Amino acid sequence: MATPHNRAENGMIAQTVLMPGDPLRAKAIADMYFEDVVMFNDVRNMFGYTGTYKGKKISVMGSGMGMPSIGIYSYELYTVYGVENIIRIGSAGSYCKEADIYDVVLVEGSYSESSYAKTQSGYDKDITFPSKNLNELIKKTAKRELIKIIEGKVHSTDVFYKEDKTPYYEKLYQEKGCIAVEMESFALFHNAYVLGKNAACILTISDSFVSNKETTADERQNSFTNMMQLALETALSL
Repeated sequence: MATPHNRAENGMIAQTVLMPGDPLRAKAIADMYFEDVVMFNDVRNMFGYTGTYKGKKISVMGSGMGMPSIGIYSYELYTVYGVENIIRIGSAGSYCKEADIYDVVLVEGSYSESSYAKTQSGYDKDITFPSKNLNELIKKTAKRELIKIIEGKVHSTDVFYKEDKTPYYEKLYQEKGCIAVEMESFALFHNAYVLGKNAACILTISDSFVSNKETTADERQNSFTNMMQLALETALSL
């Protein structure tokens, strides 16, 4: 059945959903990799598509930016549409030299100052975790596909533009072990945990706090092919 945010009907969405933040990246993935593509959602231009990849039914849908947005879409996918697995595929800013532009990061834990999880269900810790079995499958797939990944904790922030201009990222890297920053994984992991579902997050480093390297909006939409391949090949085994 449809929701206020998703016009899909039952059966239109696969059990495994790849979830970039950008709905145009969702469209690009469907155009580049899927056969027999059907758009199941365009409410608020948050595009969602289902198709087949190497014969496997897979869906891809944008999440929007930030925890409230992915919180809504992932919760509905899990509870209304019978989705079992969500793999976030997003961009991230590096907090360290070890994670360079275009490197692929598999998130092992998501630290946040956000109140999302506490408000949602009373969870009062500052870190959430991906599904262990799904992360293990992603690692096996990366090894088979010869895709280099960096495993580590990330900072999942509510604030993109911070008024405090001091180099706060150094403290997060040194004290919390966060190698990069993004804005959604903390909420996605929490939703999966409370609902008994599976979630993982694969990121491509798009810019850096420790160098002047960065990617363009077009590159973020169309060129993160290693991350896309890793997510798609993992989905074949789900």
